[in-house]
Amino acid sequence: MANKQNIIVAILMVGTLMAAVDSTIVLLAFSDIVSGLHSNLVNILWVILIYLFITAVFMTQLGKIGDIYGRSRIFNLGFLTFTIGSALCGFAFSDVSLIAFRAIQAVGGAMITANSGAIIADTFEPNKRGRAYGFLALGWNMGATLGIVLGGLITTFLGWRYIFFINVPIGIVAFAFGLKYITNNAGQKRRLDYAGMALLTTLLMFVVYGAIDFVSESLTLFNAGLIAAGLILIPFFVAWEKHTDAPMLDFDAFKNRVLRFSITASFFQSLGYLSVLFMIIMYLQGVRGLTPLYASVILIPGYILSSFLAPIMGKFSDRFGSRALTTIGVALMVAAVMVYLSLSALTPDYVFLIIGASIMSGIGAAMFYPANNSAVMANAEKTAYGATSGLLRTMGSIGALMSFVLTISIAAFAIPRSVAFSIFIGTSHVIGNISSEFVVGLHAALLASLFVLFVAGMFSFLKGKEKRRAAVR
Repeated sequence: MANKQNIIVAILMVGTLMAAVDSTIVLLAFSDIVSGLHSNLVNILWVILIYLFITAVFMTQLGKIGDIYGRSRIFNLGFLTFTIGSALCGFAFSDVSLIAFRAIQAVGGAMITANSGAIIADTFEPNKRGRAYGFLALGWNMGATLGIVLGGLITTFLGWRYIFFINVPIGIVAFAFGLKYITNNAGQKRRLDYAGMALLTTLLMFVVYGAIDFVSESLTLFNAGLIAAGLILIPFFVAWEKHTDAPMLDFDAFKNRVLRFSITASFFQSLGYLSVLFMIIMYLQGVRGLTPLYASVILIPGYILSSFLAPIMGKFSDRFGSRALTTIGVALMVAAVMVYLSLSALTPDYVFLIIGASIMSGIGAAMFYPANNSAVMANAEKTAYGATSGLLRTMGSIGALMSFVLTISIAAFAIPRSVAFSIFIGTSHVIGNISSEFVVGLHAALLASLFVLFVAGMFSFLKGKEKRRAAVR
């Protein structure tokens, strides 16, 4: 039994690793994709945003579908879909086709991640899940590390298309192992919330498209109206979710204080931090003129340390609960952002500052993710593991999506639009007033991230002490 559990964890790790590789590898190839497809900043931004957008909208529903039809079926189908989508991305012939193929890849990634946490909950008892979630975090951080390393290497020596092709052989092997070892566990009859999904899709699209149009065209009646319409739809979405019999976001789950505060902390942590890496890469490549390869080398140490520590921290959360680990983890991320705030266009020791900050944030991530995930699933109902896992991922994905939108919008608002475009698109050294002005925008975005991370830390601390159950309900 233990051996099969280890194999299952390994397969789940590969799934999270693949998703993580593509979350970071695209960042380092951003400018090469712009030039390779003869596109522009706004269109290629959607290569990043469409993945997060689809994950946010479909994650919870795909968790529910896993509850209905079997988590293993949806998980393995996700591997197949993700692999096909990756191959298509490598063959993309235009920016529009790449965005469309990334959408296919995103559906597969959502199927994988929505059901991974639930499969862990099915496989392990509550007081033994932390270590397993730690290995999932290890898979994520290994993937993020590989994404950075491979992003620099592949983009420099082979070209950006191969950042997608690398998923294909891994996906084929993992799909075969998943079919063999992850068995089906269908059970409950559940209905899907199509109206809720339509409302969430509409409001997110209005806000995201409006914000990106603002970055491109400055403030206009059109993009202001889109953003306002999206915000107006939020209370309607919440009201629908509270009254429908099969909600997309089950607010009943939020009655449990630990689960409620843990999911909220996950949202604000994603909102506050996940775009910071994007901005630092833009600083390294656009302001400092580093190649993708050199920029990747600077960012590796933090991810390596995080990969090593994540399973250990997950095991600690099994013994001592999650509050201290998640709170300290967010505090370390706050400290890292404060270090990034000290950067200027002429900082002489910027390499050592960024390495130190990446190490701090890596330790923080190793503490936060496995402990927070374990807290959520330990307080979830067994009949709703898939939906709860999907809910956690949905809130995190919405946070990640809005993180990029918020950061880029603030940076573009704080500085002239031409300066932002020069940095976001270029990889050559930008000197003089342009680089100095971009740092002003960078600092504005980082200050916003700092405030949001403080909120995440407060939710982690205020959730209270857990009482871990010894057996699955």
